[in-house]
Amino acid sequence: MYCSGCGSPVAPGLSFCNRCGTSLKERASSSKSPINAMLTAITLIGIVGLGIMLGGSLTLRNDAHMEEGTIILFMSLTFLVVVITEILLVRQLSRLTGVVEKRENASLHQPGQPNELRGPQPRTLPEAMPSVTESTTRTLEYSRKEPVR
Repeated sequence: MYCSGCGSPVAPGLSFCNRCGTSLKERASSSKSPINAMLTAITLIGIVGLGIMLGGSLTLRNDAHMEEGTIILFMSLTFLVVVITEILLVRQLSRLTGVVEKRENASLHQPGQPNELRGPQPRTLPEAMPSVTESTTRTLEYSRKEPVR
């Protein structure tokens, strides 16, 4: 396993990278929380929707003394709304899990990132910037060579 911040090898089970201090647990827990939220929403909407459908039909029959056809229409429409909402949430959940899987696969096979089978690749250092003192020294040399006026 490698650190997502610096790319150095990390022992399994660590919470933070030994080299740069990046949290290793944060990314794993944050990618699963939207999935848990969607599963909770799907479950709650299903339970609440069925409760509204059954409780509403009993209330319409006992307290409002409505006809059986109206109660069946109410139950059908409530069931239809709950089913459509559940289908849309399950569709969104499948998209969300697909995105999480793509991110995990992309992070494993990104170019430039070390591959676990080959080990860490040597990195090249960028070219050194010219020093401030070199520039200052050159400027002073030019002024010394100028003739005195």
